[in-house]
Amino acid sequence: MIIDGTGIDATAAYKLLIGSILPRAVAWVSTVSTDGVGNLAPISFFTAVGRKPPMISISLQPRSDGVTLKDTFVNIQDTGEFVTNLAVLPLADQLHRSAYEFDSSVDEFAELGLEKAPSEVVRAPRIKEAPISFECVVNRIIPVGDTHDHVVWGEVVRFHIRDDLYLERGRVDTAALPVIGRLAAEYTLVDNVFTTPLEEGVVDAHEGRRMERLDGRATEWSPIDTAQWSPSGSTSAPGKESAA
Repeated sequence: MIIDGTGIDATAAYKLLIGSILPRAVAWVSTVSTDGVGNLAPISFFTAVGRKPPMISISLQPRSDGVTLKDTFVNIQDTGEFVTNLAVLPLADQLHRSAYEFDSSVDEFAELGLEKAPSEVVRAPRIKEAPISFECVVNRIIPVGDTHDHVVWGEVVRFHIRDDLYLERGRVDTAALPVIGRLAAEYTLVDNVFTTPLEEGVVDAHEGRRMERLDGRATEWSPIDTAQWSPSGSTSAPGKESAA
């Protein structure tokens, strides 16, 4: 299948991107509004872009109506600050629910039962339960194409690494982290590690295998086929239309 990327709409392009760039790291972004309201959002267009200074990027789409800017972006634009928190399995449900489109007046930390931890440099709080957090100040904001999408570059001004994860020579104990990523509109647990070359038998044993599901659903099921999914990265509570 060959698809002309110059002639497809944003929804179709989004489906192809999220289904092909696998797995995608998740930045669980915490911000605070100018009125002091805490906000949380999982952003899976996220990567490192520089080392000196340490720099990351996140890309944000508008809400599910395709026009209204998300509170996360508004807060970042207004305050010039944000925090990225590591997404891990014990917090997966709260992470997913933080993609619901809450009213701007709702403090999502309280709504999701998460505790705030103070940052050292930025006003935005960290998620206390997150094992790793980056305090970031905005370096630049880049509009994308003819959509309401934006790329935000943030300079990491403070790294918060849980003590037991910080090893000698500045290394992070990655094998101790039950980190999760995104596969299309679903999640994956990173629970194996390897270096190459692998023995031929190991590679052959994985040929043609489908991923194991932790939730017991059929292997071909996808939330993209449900009413709760939207091409904004937002979602809605089961049984509700995507809004609010």
